[in-house]
Amino acid sequence: MRIDIITCLPRLLESPFSDSILKRAQQKGLATVVVHDLRDHAPNKHRTTDDYAFGGGAGMVMMIEPIDNCISQLKGERTYDEIIYMSPDGDMFAQAVANALSLKENLILLCGHYKGVDERVREHLITREISIGNYVLSGGELAAAVVADAVIRLIPGVLSDETSALTDSFQDGLIAPPVYTRPAEYKGWKVPEVLLSGHEAKIAQWKYEKSLERTQKRRPDLL
Repeated sequence: MRIDIITCLPRLLESPFSDSILKRAQQKGLATVVVHDLRDHAPNKHRTTDDYAFGGGAGMVMMIEPIDNCISQLKGERTYDEIIYMSPDGDMFAQAVANALSLKENLILLCGHYKGVDERVREHLITREISIGNYVLSGGELAAAVVADAVIRLIPGVLSDETSALTDSFQDGLIAPPVYTRPAEYKGWKVPEVLLSGHEAKIAQWKYEKSLERTQKRRPDLL
């Protein structure tokens, strides 16, 4: 999989992809993340990517020309399954969306800034809009990193245990059950006996019941 991220602040994305799982995924050749500086596609020597809004109003707007130039160049090099604009009023990002995107080959993530992008970008250049929550960030970079992380970790071979992602919260519509590790008893706090029993069927049933119980208590909206 290849993910191209378009941003006017590329340094904000250096850290998320240079460590841990996302770094190893790229080293293994399972994923490629390329960050593009939108200013490199600006139409003037001042590398301008924003301007005042027609009709007035506070804040600047990202111009269509640099964005179109960058997307057009990328589309000339390969075919993209989705061109996604990270937007607070986009479709809500969820595990099912991450699952679907993990099956794609090439994605573009466009990071907004200021008061957003020229509406013609949304009308003519992108295929999908995604939001990671009902709040506003300073820019789309953190949202793009969240989406990339959630998607890349689902690619077979990225995690050392390929079944791990299948048991994550939300994969079956429920929150994951409680987990424990050694020691089996600490300060009088004990691990549930069933988890020490070695009885796979009973353990599986306990995990399901705890997932259902936790979901009912904490996230009943998922049921």
